[in-house]
Order: sequence, then structure tokens, then C-alpha cells
Amino acid sequence: MKNSVYIATAESNTGKSLVSLGIMELFLRKTSKVGYFRPIVKDPQLGKQDRHIELICSHFKLAQQYDESYALLASEAAELIGHGKQDQLLNRIITAYKKLESKCDLMLIEGTDLTSHSSGIEFNLNTDIAHNLGTPILIVGNARSRNAEETIRRIVLAVESFVERDCQVIGTIANRVPANESSKIVDGLKLAIRDQDMMHFALPDNEVLASPTLFEIAEHLNAKVLYGENQINNKAYRFSIAAMQMENYLGRLTNNCLVITPGDRTDVILGTLMAHHSVNFPQVAGIVLTGGIAPSETLERVLGGQADLIPILLVESNTFETATHLGTIHPDVTKNNKEKIDLSLKVFEENVDVLTLEERITSFKPKGMTPKMFEFLLAQTAKSDLKHIVLPEGEDPRVLQAAQRVVDRKLAKITLLGSLEAIKNSITLHGLSIDLAAFDIIDPATSIHYPRFVADLVKLRGHKGVNESVARDLICDVSYFGTMMVHTGLADGMVSGAVHTTQHTIRPALQIIKTKKGVSVVSSVFFMCLDDRVLVYGDCAVNPNPTAEELSEIALSSAVTATSFGIFPKVAMLSYSSGSSGKGEEVEKVRKATEIAHAARPSLLIEGPIQYDAAVDPEVGQKKMPGSLVAGDATVLIFPDLNTGNNTYKAVQRETGAIAIGPVLQGLNKPVNDLSRGANVDDIVNTIVITAIQAQGTK
Repeated sequence: MKNSVYIATAESNTGKSLVSLGIMELFLRKTSKVGYFRPIVKDPQLGKQDRHIELICSHFKLAQQYDESYALLASEAAELIGHGKQDQLLNRIITAYKKLESKCDLMLIEGTDLTSHSSGIEFNLNTDIAHNLGTPILIVGNARSRNAEETIRRIVLAVESFVERDCQVIGTIANRVPANESSKIVDGLKLAIRDQDMMHFALPDNEVLASPTLFEIAEHLNAKVLYGENQINNKAYRFSIAAMQMENYLGRLTNNCLVITPGDRTDVILGTLMAHHSVNFPQVAGIVLTGGIAPSETLERVLGGQADLIPILLVESNTFETATHLGTIHPDVTKNNKEKIDLSLKVFEENVDVLTLEERITSFKPKGMTPKMFEFLLAQTAKSDLKHIVLPEGEDPRVLQAAQRVVDRKLAKITLLGSLEAIKNSITLHGLSIDLAAFDIIDPATSIHYPRFVADLVKLRGHKGVNESVARDLICDVSYFGTMMVHTGLADGMVSGAVHTTQHTIRPALQIIKTKKGVSVVSSVFFMCLDDRVLVYGDCAVNPNPTAEELSEIALSSAVTATSFGIFPKVAMLSYSSGSSGKGEEVEKVRKATEIAHAARPSLLIEGPIQYDAAVDPEVGQKKMPGSLVAGDATVLIFPDLNTGNNTYKAVQRETGAIAIGPVLQGLNKPVNDLSRGANVDDIVNTIVITAIQAQGTK
């Protein structure tokens, strides 16, 4: 995983574009291969692109296309959420993100703006996105127009919400902080959050950055610019309605104010312009004419003859409506406003410890891999080198649906075993939509490979009494035929067990494909996809009561499997006691297995005997086994026997809703994997993908 940071907000309108500018400047000091990504952007209005993407990509001249910079439009996201398809939404975000990430060394991710009517749902969506991308998070809050206590409270609530979702927050930034409040807010955040590793910064309020330009105002009001386009980046520090007589109003003008007046108030227009050019009055940012009343022909002649005229805008709405609408404008930093860009970078540099922030981001290590990210990485790995998987149970409706999904997503090539007529009948009976042209379909009894497989099986198993007559019967069995396809290289792997028993699936593999050199025991693991991480459980399906030697081998094989699927192995050898506290035959077996495994692979992080709670809970782990590099953070959990392992994985699966992918067999020369007879379509798809990836590593 590349280094990255996710900028999230505690609320809307925090001015996070300033923070994005500062971090992007920081990243580009290290490498030119930096990416900027927004998971969800607002729908474009009048064909206009997202301002934040335009700002960052344009100013820093990033080597990425606009369409690469985001995953979904807000309307697309809302539709998916409305139809209960949040998984699909997250998959699209992860896919788009990983595509851009593959080209970059560092990634800056900017969350949504929290400006929708359902900001609570949007906030939760941000936590889900950040959690599944596995990036460190910076939370930005807005301190303008509120006291320090309220600012602290809002930021703390945001931090707690992200932490509850198992997100890793590395710091907070309070933006637009009133004068002399910075230290109070930073100290208050440190006291309230009590995380010594979390950084806290405060960025002072700045009148220039907090003020909209006339260009932004014109866009916000959908106004026509009548005059002064060359000064359209003037900033309006405040809005002022001119309704009284001019001699009474002039004293109310302030520096860089925007004057709002009905379009027929010629006296106000001329008086304001005269005051603007007088050394005795403040300079004005511009004028907004309301009611859709444009200057008369005579006034146009006067204005047209003026040099260096301030912007004058025309809107259709009345004065009250215009002033009310202006109250909803939120100033931003745009790609064409170099003054604001430079000022933003200066404010960030002067108020953020950039060296510490850089070190925290680039040294960040995620706690684990989320199920969504694991699923994505499995799919991408499978697609990178397409393998051919044979499915012996081709007549089963679940297998047919899984096969169709695998082929549609280009995850593997598929051969189905079975009678073509029986497969068609199954499709009709279950009302399935299956394109049989997408697969190879082989009936073992009539296959051109049948005679060859019979002869090969006699050679392989003749010493065990398998003659030609026995071989003919066996090769008609789909499990034996599929195994022979893998053995002879006609397929790269096999998945079965939706209908057949584990023994029916594994026995031919043990007899024909056999175990790898140096492996004495075939074992299995389950990938347990919990809400916040993926763990490896072994052995939960094959070996009833392994010896210490076999248990050590299971641990070593499981560590290799974990590594090959992107999970860093921290192996916990489970027992009913931790460390040296317990005695008994079963504990001693686990202790001996741990010693054997450690001697065989000294660099492997392995701990045992250890109880399950001490293995996965950091607080319990440090109490029971202080100083352990595995306790509380185990990723590979080895059970002492099949009874314990099988019951535990099923209990965790049922009670937590975890997805259990497996059993995945370890130790065979070529991959063959067994399904549970209760497997659903998703289970079968996942097992096919796992098998295809195993086949990629088979020489």
C-alpha cells in the first residue's frame, strides 16, 4: 500500500482546500508522482468541473486526467445508497482509487463536503470510505463564529466517530481560528482526546481567505457582469444594502464591502463610485444591481467612459432575496486566484509542523486489511494472470451462477463438468440467465480425454491395485476427472464440494496431485473477513488432532498462505492458557509446536501458547503477554485441533456476520479447494478466485 492521507471534515465549509494545498505542496517536495483523489463529487452544473480537483490538478500540474480524480457523482452515490447498494458504491470507490494509486508514490484523498441535506449519512459514508481505503486521517474543523469550547467539542465528536469505525486518525486541524484562540484550542484538543500520538494544529482566521471574490459572487448569484471584469477577483469583506439616501449611506461604507442596491438607484451607483475613488472613503469591492434593472442609456454612457471601473453585477432577484442568497455563499480557493493560493500555502506552512506531519504520514502502517480491500486485491490479482479453473459440479445452480459471475468479471477461465443436457435442465428449472458459450463444458464419460486419463490413472495408482476397469469407473467420477485435468495441465486448479463431501474432493487430490516437497500434511485455512480486518484461521477443516510437529507445519504453511494474499503474518498458536501460566498435555503440545516452528523459521513473528482474547485484543494481549510483538495484533490464528477450529470459525461467522472464505487447502502441488455444502454463490466465487491466485504461484 502506498503512503496516503485522507482529509475529512467535522462539518461543512471548513476550508479544507487550504489543507489540501498545504499537504500537496509537502508531498511534491518528496516526489513528483503524487495523486489527488476525491471519492465523491457534486454533480456538474452547466458542465463545470469540481473546483477542488481543478484547483489541485491545475496548480500543481498533476499528471492525471479529471475523470481519474474521482469515483462517483453525488447523484450516483445517492442512487446506490437509496437502493441499499453501499457495497457496490465502496467497490467502485476502491477500484477508482487503486487505479490512480498504481501510478503514484503518494496519495492525497479529500473527503466529501458534508453539504447535502443528509449530512449525517454523508459523514458516516466518509468514515466507511476512509476505513476501507485504510489510510491515516486528518480531521479539519471550522472555528469561525464560535467559541473555543464549541470548536473543540465538534472536532472531538468527529474524532470519536472515526475511531469507533476503526479508522486511524493521526491529527486534527482547527481552521479559521479567531485571534489569540489557537493555543486554547490546541491545548483543549490534547486534553480532550488524550492520544499522545495524535497531532493538533490551529490555522488562524484570515480575512482575505474568508472573503468571496466577485467572480464567486457572480457565479453564486448567477449574475451578469456588466462592468469591471478585469477586477473580478476583488474580494468582498462584507455585504452592505444601500436603501437610504446617499448622504446618509456613505458613512456606512467599509473597506472592500459589496454594495447591494436596486438597479434604478442611479444616485447610489454614482455616489458609490465617487466615494470609491475618493481618498476620504474606503475602497469598495463592487456593486450588485437587483431587480433585473440595467443602467439606463444615459448612465451607460457615463459608466462606459470610466477607466478602471470596479465590477458591477446585475441580478434578476430583488434586494432582499439577493442579500439572503449571498448569506449562503462560502468562499473558496479557485484555480485562477493565485493570491489566495499563495496565502493558503503560507498560512499552512507557518502554522503546521510539516516535518512531523510528513513523518507521520510516510511512516504510517495500517492496522489491517478491510474485507472490501481484500476482496478488491483478490480480484485484481486474479485478473493480472488469468487462470483456468475446473468446476466438477457443473449442474448445481449455485456453481452455474458463480461461474457466470467469474467469467463476466474476467477473474478466471472456467470449465464445467457434467452432461450438457443436465446443465441446460438445471438452468431452466431454476430460471437462471447463463451464457453457456462463456464456458467449456465437458462430460467425463464422453470426453476425448477419457482414454488418456484412464491410462494415466493406472500408471499413477496401479501399485495400489487400480487396474483399467477400476480406472474407467473412477475417471467417470467428476472429482477424479477434474483432478486429472489439473494434474495434466488442462486446468490450473479445481473447486468442488458444493454437492460432494470434503473427502470426495480431497482424496483424488492426495492420490494424484500429492503434496509439495517437504510438506507432510495437507491442511486448510479460512480467510475470516471481519468488519475491520481479515484474519487467517487454521486448521478448521482437515486435520482432527494434529501432533506438535504437524501443528508447527500447519502454522508455517498458514503464514506462507497469508503472505501470498497480502496479509503480514503474526502467528498466534492458540491454547487455553497464555505464556507459561498453564500446564497440561494440550498446552505442552502447542508450546512444542511453537518452538519447532520458530526454529524452522526464526524470522517469523510467532507466539504460543496464547489465548484467543490475548491474541486479538491489544489491551488484553499486553496484560497477559507484555512486550509481545504478536499479542493483541495476531493475523494468523492456529487452533490446536479441528474441534476447536471448526467450532470457532462457525461461531465467529454466525455471531459477527463475518465472511468466511474457505477452506483453502495448503500443501498440494497444485491447488484444489473444497466448498462447504452450504456455500452460497459469493462463497463459490471467492473460492474460485483464491484457487486462481494459488495457481499463479504454482511453478
